[in-house]
Amino acid sequence: MFFLNSGLSKRGADEATAARLQQFAATTYPSLGAHDTQKFVRLLSAGEVAVATTLLLPVIPAAVAGVVLTAFSVGTLGLYLRTPGMRQEGSLRPTEQGIVLAKDVWMLGIGLSLIAESLKEHR
Repeated sequence: MFFLNSGLSKRGADEATAARLQQFAATTYPSLGAHDTQKFVRLLSAGEVAVATTLLLPVIPAAVAGVVLTAFSVGTLGLYLRTPGMRQEGSLRPTEQGIVLAKDVWMLGIGLSLIAESLKEHR
């Protein structure tokens, strides 16, 4: 439900919010700065809704949901690792600002677990 709520809440983002989200993402992934801010936030919203869909619909195979969740979490952890001010100097420990992204490591664990469990079932 978290992804669905997050994705749907971004659908009506005003210009200032869209610009802030895009600027933050473009700090780590410069190519994201090339899009129109409203297009960027629509794509981000759609991506989060897509993640929610794969996790909430029981007809989606666990391996597919795991791949989608893992890919999304790698992106957010990339922001955590590469954005200045997210980590304490010389450490993986988060700063106050970095806690918001550092906690997303649980998504990576869940995504990888879904993939591993699916592979285990196919043996």
